[in-house]
Amino acid sequence: MKFNVHGKTLQQQLSAVSKVVNAKNALSILDNFLLEVREDNLYITGSDQETVMTAKLEITNQGLDGKIAINAKRLMEVVKEVSNFPLTFEIEETTGTVDLIFPGGHFAFMGVDAAEYPQSFETDDLSIEMTIPAEVIQRGLDFTLFAISTETIRPMMTGVYWDFHEEDITFVGSDTHKLVRYVNTEYHPNRETSFILPGKPAGILRSLIGKDVENVRIRKDEKSAIFSFGDFRLGCRFVKGNYPNYNRVIPQDNPNELTVDRTGLLSAMRRVSLFASKASSLVKMTMDENSVILQSQDLDYSTKADERVSCSYEGSPLSIGFNSVYMLEVLNNLPGDSIVVKLSDPGRPGLFMPFEQKENENVVMLQMPMQVIE
Repeated sequence: MKFNVHGKTLQQQLSAVSKVVNAKNALSILDNFLLEVREDNLYITGSDQETVMTAKLEITNQGLDGKIAINAKRLMEVVKEVSNFPLTFEIEETTGTVDLIFPGGHFAFMGVDAAEYPQSFETDDLSIEMTIPAEVIQRGLDFTLFAISTETIRPMMTGVYWDFHEEDITFVGSDTHKLVRYVNTEYHPNRETSFILPGKPAGILRSLIGKDVENVRIRKDEKSAIFSFGDFRLGCRFVKGNYPNYNRVIPQDNPNELTVDRTGLLSAMRRVSLFASKASSLVKMTMDENSVILQSQDLDYSTKADERVSCSYEGSPLSIGFNSVYMLEVLNNLPGDSIVVKLSDPGRPGLFMPFEQKENENVVMLQMPMQVIE
């Protein structure tokens, strides 16, 4: 097996596939990339058993088709050092020897028998196929990924929920403290289906679909999906379980409405949170007609802070407590210059949304309140 490829192109594809490979694997073979040459293309595969990713790049094939597994860390380090050169790989599959030739020198190292590498899983014959605009997926993941849980005690909350309806696709992320619902009506799935995409493949998908990708083709069955876009193919298994009814959590009757500059509230929240209790991160918000007052204190260190932010408020006077860490995440991820905060009472969630929603989409971020002890 012998082929030519430019170092920079190879480095870029290796870097993309490396996002799947874990630092530590239960199966040692998964420490490797699988390199497969078929005609004039090189296919690079990485896997952690639950997620499999393959990148394709064009090469000049000077030998027979074939495949071999090469240690991912070593190959990344080696190619990085010669990324500015044209490279020639000469691989002897029977012995596993790899010769990497570049202008002025060469590296020699060993590969692993490709037969040991796990086979990529496929969706079944009853799979559903969809082609979704890449921008729809990217915006959905941009809004929701930050809100998913990292606690495996509730595995359903560790992924992004994709909920397809006849006229829209809805993305949901939640860790029970906050929830984000993004609805896009630009794309019409014309079907009812759903799945929970784990956080790792969701993050990889978001990072790789950029301006150069127009559409993402999805093939899915009940347990897994394969996403195909550009030169990449990403396969993963879904999170098992039923996602909670997210619409039921979002309160509908919210008579108190605060309109405020997002950046101004964010900056004030960041300053006031410095003096909040490290145990609770509690910041109290008190609203009146023209302003919202942020207050925090830490009784253990006898510190406190308050700051007034100009706003427009309609409703009854109200004081409500929020975790400032989650609040900062919400404010950082909300779009637009001005936001609307809808409230009902101190014991019910607050709803945060852009003052002006973009056409064909609706973004709502919910945060659970905290008890304020006067």
